[in-house]
Amino acid sequence: MANPRAEAEDKLGGDYEARVLEPSPPAVGEPPYADDPVHPGEVPEGRELVSPVHNRGDLTWDEIAAEDPELAPWCADRWLGAWKRLEPLPASFAETRVALHEIAEGVVAPARLPANEIALRYTRGGFGTPFFEQGGADCQVRVEHGELVRQRGDVETREPLPGVDIAAAAALGDFYGLACSALEQLRADETDGDPSLVQLWPEHFDIAIELGSESAGTRANFGASPGDDDHEEPYLYVGPWSAEVSGELWNATGFKGAELAYSELITADDHRGAALEFMRERYRALQGK
Repeated sequence: MANPRAEAEDKLGGDYEARVLEPSPPAVGEPPYADDPVHPGEVPEGRELVSPVHNRGDLTWDEIAAEDPELAPWCADRWLGAWKRLEPLPASFAETRVALHEIAEGVVAPARLPANEIALRYTRGGFGTPFFEQGGADCQVRVEHGELVRQRGDVETREPLPGVDIAAAAALGDFYGLACSALEQLRADETDGDPSLVQLWPEHFDIAIELGSESAGTRANFGASPGDDDHEEPYLYVGPWSAEVSGELWNATGFKGAELAYSELITADDHRGAALEFMRERYRALQGK
């Protein structure tokens, strides 16, 4: 979709202001050169705001979806509400993850302007750049369900990607979607912790925020990785910057912190809720609560 926020407001019949998880045009011309998709911003008087996180609007997409079952699949596909369950990973996941990591580093991130800005975002079915201005047009490069999409204004071109299995690419997109949804809620809940934007870093291919007080020694990275040299499967993580941690909450392999493996996450009744609680519990522990 050329404009996720505009599409969302159209889905609501033009009766509400809407916020989503994905970047939307117009391009932002000053640091951090990216929008904050869930920020309430300016809401016209007399209009209600529908948000993907509670305490950021008048209504949540999850509440809207509960009232309108026909809208629920659309919300679920974008990780706005009516959250779906993650599925067991396809056998091709690891191979596809490696291929898409190379695309993120070598194709998608370098397309972003300004040229020294590399952070990416969750986009439906995958990941992509924030919108950037090029030649007077709002542009985006993204991977959507295993295809490379280049968008300029309202015009899109698509091409298949070699070495990418569509089912595995969809699984990766859903993992990022769940993580983005949970991170945005954590970020909205813990504003006193000076949370950073939710960003997807092409070097490590993880989606994450920074949260907590650096001066008090409680700041940490909260995020989700699709897997790496120390982890065959995706996992959620919390990595304290400076705090010395120990005990059953801090079980990470290959780094100081905590992790929750994909295979364990999907045993929960509520996958998004379990992801959010994993992060909240570690955040509270770092605060001494």
